[in-house]
Amino acid sequence: MRTNRIAITSLLLCLLWIGGLSQVLAAESGGRDLAPGLIVPEAARPGPDFSVETATQAYVDLLTPQQRAQSDAYFEGGYWISLWDMLMMVAVAGLLLFSGASRKLRKWSEKVGRWRFLHTTAYALMFILAVYLLTLPWSVYLGFWREHQYGLATQNFTDWFGENLIELCVNLVIGAPVIALLYGAVRRAGAAWWAWAGAITVALLLFVSMIAPVFIAPLFNAYTPMAKGALRDSVLSMARAYRIPADDVYVFDASRQTTRISANVSGMFGTTRISLNDNLLERTSKPEIRAVMGHEMGHYVLNHGVRLVIYVGLVLTLGFLFLHLCFDATVRRFGVRWGVTGRGDPAGLPVAMALLAIYMTLAQPVLNSIIRSAEAEADAFGLAVAGEPYGFATSAMRLSTYRKIHPGHWEEVFFYDHPSGYDRVSAAMTWLNEHQDDPRVLAELTGVRPRATP
Repeated sequence: MRTNRIAITSLLLCLLWIGGLSQVLAAESGGRDLAPGLIVPEAARPGPDFSVETATQAYVDLLTPQQRAQSDAYFEGGYWISLWDMLMMVAVAGLLLFSGASRKLRKWSEKVGRWRFLHTTAYALMFILAVYLLTLPWSVYLGFWREHQYGLATQNFTDWFGENLIELCVNLVIGAPVIALLYGAVRRAGAAWWAWAGAITVALLLFVSMIAPVFIAPLFNAYTPMAKGALRDSVLSMARAYRIPADDVYVFDASRQTTRISANVSGMFGTTRISLNDNLLERTSKPEIRAVMGHEMGHYVLNHGVRLVIYVGLVLTLGFLFLHLCFDATVRRFGVRWGVTGRGDPAGLPVAMALLAIYMTLAQPVLNSIIRSAEAEADAFGLAVAGEPYGFATSAMRLSTYRKIHPGHWEEVFFYDHPSGYDRVSAAMTWLNEHQDDPRVLAELTGVRPRATP
């Protein structure tokens, strides 16, 4: 008991130290963002000698060497984080199994009611909470400390931790019954459980996609209707042209959490919502906002929500098959020591977590390629609909202050779930080269002064 108290006290002191240090780190990260407003380098202006390559490079050169080095360091660090995430899950699973904690949690859960579904739900609640506590220092580093270190976060520790607890509650409310449902499939479907688990997962993803805009997103941000005006009318006009069932545009207060710009067209079956964050609204130009919203509308019109759920669901179904092939062999060797009696025993959930963590790490290039393909399709749609190549290129450069702008081919295949900033700017300049006389391009340039490359 004394050892546990010492560990808890040390963790609290560590968290308080991180909270104070983050203010220093945030203060040292100035100069990361590009200046507000539309950016049109001289080399990217229309003309008979227009060159896609030269125009693209002019945009890339907007990043100072310091900004590019910081962006590369942040993004490349994420490559290692994917590996450490997997190792963390394996280590936590090993701790719960070899310490006998998972077996004890199952015994406690069996005291809840008489139904096996309730037993598994109770175990899942305790399991989710245990994993949360064991990985909390890592979560603090990733979600709070590292984001402040690179100037991407704006919250103090108290606010961040409060939202982290809300996320935990959402995971408990949704995750525990789903885990119990999956174990029900394991017990009833026999050797075919993995196919049933895949179908349940797809249904769950569709359900969460439907309820998230209305019931989950507002837990973390306030959504308010955009003020009436030309920008709102322009966004709604694009939405009406492609039959997006939304009659308003919402702004959410992401600036209280992050410096990133973002937007989305989310929901389905009557819960569709067009949203953009206040960073995008306040720090960028109308052409950039139209370009970003055209991209997001592309996801909706091209049915990426449903398509990605199906594709990701198939990858997860193969993950359940991988689990089916590996779980029994693992339990045969270590089950007696761990107190795990079989695949239907919830005490074996840490084994499943570790095996799925390994599988998802190996499958990451496949998932990235699936998502990156959809993002490229939405880019093309957005360019055609909004007709804002400069807005698209400028917003791509803003994202490139924390996404490595020009990776190698295999680096992009393995680690990028969006097209690189270089590819996106090049796509915008290619579109511009084919539409130099488009009235929308001429309107976009109105009042824009040429800007020299730093």
